[in-house]
Amino acid sequence: MSCCAPDAEMALALNRSEAALPSSQEIRLASRALGGDLRQTDLSVPAVHCAACIQTIETALGKLGRVEGARVNLSTKRVSIRWRGDEVPPLVATLGRLGYDAHLFDPEADGKDKTLSELIRAVAVAGFAAGNIMLLSVSVWSGAEGATRDLFHWVSALIAIPALAFAGGIYFRSAWNALRHGRMNMDVPIAVGVSLAYAMSLYETINHGEHAYFDASVSLLFFLLIGRTLDHVMRERARTAVNGLARLAARGAMVLRDDGTRDYLPVGEIEPGMHLLIAAGERIPVDGRIVRGASDLDCSLVSGESTPRSVAPGDMMQAGVLNLTGPLSLEVTAAAKDSFLAEMVRLMEAAEGGRARYRRIADRVSALYAPVVHLTAFVTFLGWMAATGDWHRAVTIAIAVLIITCPCALGLAVPIVQVVAARRLFEAGVMVKDGSALERLAAIDTAVFDKTGTLTLGQPRLVNASSVDPAMLAIAADMAAHSRHPFSKAIAAFAVFAGQPKLEAVSEHPGLGIEATTAGSTWRLGRRGWAGWKARTGDEGKFGGHGGTVLSRNGMIVASFTFEDATRSDAKTAVRQLKDAGVSVEMLSGDIANACGEVARMLDIGSFVPALLPSGKVEHIEALTRAGHRVLMVGDGLNDTPALGAAHVSFAPATAADIGRNAADFVFLRESLLAVPLALGISRKAGQLIRQNLAIAIIYNAVAVPIAILGYVTPLIAAIAMSASSLLVIGNALRLQALGPHTQARSTAPDRRSGIDALAQSS
Repeated sequence: MSCCAPDAEMALALNRSEAALPSSQEIRLASRALGGDLRQTDLSVPAVHCAACIQTIETALGKLGRVEGARVNLSTKRVSIRWRGDEVPPLVATLGRLGYDAHLFDPEADGKDKTLSELIRAVAVAGFAAGNIMLLSVSVWSGAEGATRDLFHWVSALIAIPALAFAGGIYFRSAWNALRHGRMNMDVPIAVGVSLAYAMSLYETINHGEHAYFDASVSLLFFLLIGRTLDHVMRERARTAVNGLARLAARGAMVLRDDGTRDYLPVGEIEPGMHLLIAAGERIPVDGRIVRGASDLDCSLVSGESTPRSVAPGDMMQAGVLNLTGPLSLEVTAAAKDSFLAEMVRLMEAAEGGRARYRRIADRVSALYAPVVHLTAFVTFLGWMAATGDWHRAVTIAIAVLIITCPCALGLAVPIVQVVAARRLFEAGVMVKDGSALERLAAIDTAVFDKTGTLTLGQPRLVNASSVDPAMLAIAADMAAHSRHPFSKAIAAFAVFAGQPKLEAVSEHPGLGIEATTAGSTWRLGRRGWAGWKARTGDEGKFGGHGGTVLSRNGMIVASFTFEDATRSDAKTAVRQLKDAGVSVEMLSGDIANACGEVARMLDIGSFVPALLPSGKVEHIEALTRAGHRVLMVGDGLNDTPALGAAHVSFAPATAADIGRNAADFVFLRESLLAVPLALGISRKAGQLIRQNLAIAIIYNAVAVPIAILGYVTPLIAAIAMSASSLLVIGNALRLQALGPHTQARSTAPDRRSGIDALAQSS
């Protein structure tokens, strides 16, 4: 919970590090040229975990000679340093002096959360030891005396040793690492308190003393580890969007040489000017221009629109776009590091780096904890020594102060509420991926929605089926069943194969449509200009204008098809509820203005911006942020990924692309957008409970600490009081679950009944 780096998680990372530190030569070879003598090096720093870590690292590296700047990405545990010259600055050594172990960044590294595994084992060990020592302590409290009491104390001491060594080792390593680098953190008073409690208990046992506090020290660790594990779970539902986005890039491509030979080259070796052969079903590895072939492309990565784009020679292509239907020959115009997909990755990293600077409530509160506790305990010891001259009593009272001020309640205040809120949201069909997102969501004042796939379902739907001749619709549906084009899928849903003429020689023409023959007739389903050029006499105005999808027979148009992208159920209600909660709503899209305007009108969204690329969405959100707004972004497409990271907090539907889901803080599992205002209401209530829990922890310390300083509390009573405060915090957090399914987002405006209840009750 400490915002002072490094903490226990850092100690775990340092303890398990086995790889040798990279040399200057290795760093230089792995760096990337940015132009002139400017280079960039990416280092992996597993121990970075909070806003203070970011500030510490960036400040220290920024002071090095030849370093132009450093940026930390909290999600990927990555530090990007820009530097000039031929000689590599002492990057790794500087990070090492700060207490951070650094290695060359590897996006393919194993993502298994070893820290969580160790924390869970530590909780199990501490819980087992605490339970057994408590059983022995009951016998002592019941009146065991003499040799029997000493035996129980010795058995407790033996049980406590492995618990302190293994479970307590997390705090001891962290405290030692902080102290040897000239810093304090919350683990220092914990380590000191636990060690002194055990040492004093062992002293009492050796001298046949009446009281020992082994149960206090081990129970203390147990409660602290529970809080730290919960906190880690919420923090480490890490977003893998950057790595996932990078993996969208093809590993390589077939290169056509000038002499006609073909070679497969890794994407890193593909250079501008080369000619690539891209088969149907392959992703474009680098930016380029089509020199031969025609096809349909899935451009959702660029525009977010599900409708495929037809391309022909001369058209430009972006890396990451999926070739759907036909083979293409492509002339490379940019290397992989300069491609559209690489720019998307950089946008995502920059956006996440900015959001990582958010400091959680507990981080801000705990910043002053360690120095205050140390000073209080030390002054208590000096005071009692001066007053009585009895070092035994002075140490005992100082230990009681350390234990009674132990941050169990503070450590549980935030994560326990977040866990309860996460469960409450899961019951309503919303997954929380980042605990701090609950705090960020509660603070929003602006909601920005993507259109296709978010406000709408992103699936074209045939809307004029009833006005099409049933026989023509059946033939069109039979033909459409041979294609995976979204419009074809929409028409194929009306297929009635029984009794229809058998189609012969069915073929798909990339970018144009489907052609088939039957009973001597040639049928075409696709673009008007390709499928047919005239209508039957009397039908000239029947089939609309010059564009659209049509069915023709021997060049004669016999049917026309109209599609729409249906809005999500309750989307309008969700927008209204957000407005009622004091949140302004906007829409961003890569679609044309007419399509955006129609959806905005249907959903009563007053502000929208059409025809945006991914960078445009990020720029719009950053402009809102600079204007003082805290923005919620709701999007689903690959092209929304940087915007999801740039926003203060983000949502994505379960139907979103993998990268979009990974980038978002919340994922709603059902079709209804009512999940968004529901989550807002729960997050605001969770924020209230967190503040209440912190107040409980502060009031507890304000009352208990003076009593302990005056010597009226033994270490055992201090441990009981500490446990009671923790249970009180847990009980208060559980009130969120008891609120039931009717929690809504509220503003200062009068309460309004809404349809959120229906969504929550359906869970």
